Amino acid sequence: MELTLYQIDAFASKPFEGNPAAVCPLDEWLPDELMQSIAEENNLSETAFFIPTGNGFHIRWFTPTSEVDLCGHATLAAAYVLFNILGHKSDKVEFNSKSGMLTVTKDNELLVMDFPAQPPVLCDIPKEIVKAFDIAPVECLKSEDFIVVF
Repeated sequence: MELTLYQIDAFASKPFEGNPAAVCPLDEWLPDELMQSIAEENNLSETAFFIPTGNGFHIRWFTPTSEVDLCGHATLAAAYVLFNILGHKSDKVEFNSKSGMLTVTKDNELLVMDFPAQPPVLCDIPKEIVKAFDIAPVECLKSEDFIVVF
């Protein structure tokens, strides 16, 4: 099996700056274990894999140790590969992901990404938080992380 892999520096205007991510375009999904091994071998914070879908792409991200639900800089890197290397014709690319729809548009030489909103919701206070602070918070909210109010 032969795969193409790109290393793209997001948030950079010249090589060896910014935030590097590996990008691996696929025609169809590889087994999860293989994608995880590729990410481990790359040893970058994230490796993005994407496949074409009817009107866009589906994207997944792997760190060297696990799959993650969202990675902004690797999404921008994948869009860069599509626009600048693979010849994507539109000025917009849509990625379906575990975190929802991510849209990247070209604005001259810049790429602009629209993140999905994840407003925090009230939740029960985990006992681990009470134990860590040795005091019970007044309120606890959950989004990607916990937000506690004392």
